[in-house]
Amino acid sequence: MTPLTHLTYAAEQKSAEVTDWAARIGWLVGLALFVALVYWLMREGWKWRGTLQGDLPELPQAPDEPGPVKLTMSGRYHGSTTAGQWLDRIVAHGLGTRSRVELTLTDTGLDVVRPGAADFFVPLEALREARLDKGIAGKVLTEGGLLILTWEHGDRLLDSGFRSDHAAEHNEWVETLNQMINKDSDKREGAR
Repeated sequence: MTPLTHLTYAAEQKSAEVTDWAARIGWLVGLALFVALVYWLMREGWKWRGTLQGDLPELPQAPDEPGPVKLTMSGRYHGSTTAGQWLDRIVAHGLGTRSRVELTLTDTGLDVVRPGAADFFVPLEALREARLDKGIAGKVLTEGGLLILTWEHGDRLLDSGFRSDHAAEHNEWVETLNQMINKDSDKREGAR
């Protein structure tokens, strides 16, 4: 390289640009504010949905003497929806809160115990159907992966979704529940 070429080459070189930390921090603060706004809007939407469902009566509690236990199950509660509308989540009275669950089936109904969320009881006369399905309000599994119970609460039919820690138990629950529902329905019709 000749000295003239060396000087020309050195003049063309530039140093790396210095990071503009103020602009980066501004973008990060703006992004954090946007995420906080979206979270706040989602929370307000959840509370508004609960207000719209305010006509739903309080959840029944288990009787003092529920009777002998027919079946028990440990697993997850995935939420409740309006029956037949698997995306219309019910959030009133904590029914929209996913949680662990302990189910106990007796002759009087179904006791739903949820650590960290509101427990409730579904009387046998309120149960309408038990079936296996693949999804409910934001939770989709393989075909038959969810135990769905349809029950009447107030003037609404609700679908509640449960998943056992041992999915093989689902079929026994469906058979037993539907037998109990049919017997109870026959007994009520015979009393008329």
